[in-house]
Amino acid sequence: ESQNDAVRADPFPQKKIIYGSRITAHVFSMSTTEIIWLGIGFLGQGLFFGRWVVQWLASEKQAASHVPIAFWYMSLIGGMITLTYAIYRKDPVFIAGQSIGAFVYLRNLVLISRSARSTDAVESPPAPKL
Repeated sequence: ESQNDAVRADPFPQKKIIYGSRITAHVFSMSTTEIIWLGIGFLGQGLFFGRWVVQWLASEKQAASHVPIAFWYMSLIGGMITLTYAIYRKDPVFIAGQSIGAFVYLRNLVLISRSARSTDAVESPPAPKL
């Protein structure tokens, strides 16, 4: 009778695996190559996330919404690292999203560069004629 009570109390005793231990077991079962790629993926995501911290701090410093140029460089570099990881994983959704984003980040950097050059040309006095 006590054995039946134990079964009724916990009908699935084999399901007692803690979720975290399954993740840990999965990571420890990965090859060195897989672990390196996982690190690359986290590096890209870290840079990509860090851009928001940079933008937030720059806005707080100016007490107004501001997107510093570092935001766009971090977006591009983090996005390209993440794209590389997505290609390795053969994830078409992730690849499409990161590919399109790269064009936007690059375009913004080109526009910023052009704007800086035209501002320099306007602000710089003409060279003296000899």
